[in-house]
Amino acid sequence: MTEKPYCIIIADDHSLIRKGLRTIIEIESDIQVIGEAGDGQELLDLLVHEQPDMIIMDISMPRINGIEAVREVVEKYPVVRVLMLTMHRNSQYFYNAISAGAHGYLMKDDSDTELLTAIRTVQSGKSYVSPQLSNEVTDDMISAFRDHREIPIIQLTDREREVLQLVVKGYTSKKMADILCLSPRTVDHYRAKLLKKFKMKNTVDLVKHVVRNSMVVFE
Repeated sequence: MTEKPYCIIIADDHSLIRKGLRTIIEIESDIQVIGEAGDGQELLDLLVHEQPDMIIMDISMPRINGIEAVREVVEKYPVVRVLMLTMHRNSQYFYNAISAGAHGYLMKDDSDTELLTAIRTVQSGKSYVSPQLSNEVTDDMISAFRDHREIPIIQLTDREREVLQLVVKGYTSKKMADILCLSPRTVDHYRAKLLKKFKMKNTVDLVKHVVRNSMVVFE
């Protein structure tokens, strides 16, 4: 008795992308592409008649975009796995996709081999993150967004926000003092407060955290 193939639907508004993905995927003898959609609405219409095991979906699509479509898919077809395929490297897009219910996030310029790795990882029930983003996100953050837990928001005063912006730009305390009309000692005091608020050991870690985590709101 032949085992049932693992069925995939591809949703992307570029036909060449869809055809390319199909060609790569169908090299695998146990995987079958059973449908294609050019936008989110077309995907949802297709799902009324076809029930895949996985959907590979772009984020930027007309009519209904990928993020909105993921929410619909998760609500109506909770057993279907969703792998996002996108050009967006910004971590905010990633967290939005995971929060909406996506199980994986692959970049369009990742390799053919990485596509198959992503499919197999999501197929096995695990979360997948593109190597291009894997250093910027943690399992705890993925879980928090998937579970819709509240992500801590760092509350900053106007002056702290000004100092932080200059820290990220790489200015020295003396240069910041000149720009803000403060003493270097006062600037150092603000820098210390920022490290404490963000729970960082040093300025390098603080800058990395702020740049990578675009979800942080400065109020």
